[in-house]
Amino acid sequence: MRTIRKILYPTDFSEHSLSAFSYAREMAAKFAAQLHCLHVLDDTHFQWMTVNEAGLGVDMKEHDFYKLAQVQMDKFLKEHFDLSSDQPETHIIQGRPFLEIIKYARSNKIDLIVMATHGHGALSSMFLGSVAEKVVRKAPCAVLTVRHPDHKFETP
Repeated sequence: MRTIRKILYPTDFSEHSLSAFSYAREMAAKFAAQLHCLHVLDDTHFQWMTVNEAGLGVDMKEHDFYKLAQVQMDKFLKEHFDLSSDQPETHIIQGRPFLEIIKYARSNKIDLIVMATHGHGALSSMFLGSVAEKVVRKAPCAVLTVRHPDHKFETP
């Protein structure tokens, strides 16, 4: 079995992504591995997030999205870590989430990615695919996907 020294936990700060966090943290402790927490600001969301309900532009710049993401990351760290001793490496980057997760894993020599997944309808999954599915297919290392406990799988 390969040695696990670095674990990547990609998060969008949602309840779904938190379902994988306990696995990432416990595995990091068990293997004495360094935990990396990554948040990707999705390029495709910048366009529609800067338009209000009336279709008018909202005065929000990319820098504002970074500041908001940093506030979320700081809150996440404060809630889940004893920052005096238990500090993960954190990064906020911009791009397509699946691609940036893969690039980060490759450039940082990550041994394991632990991330949440939740079901998509068959049609949307066929056309778009989920971030987790793309990461599993293309990652340079092992990937553990964790389903939210409340998510139900329904067959057609």
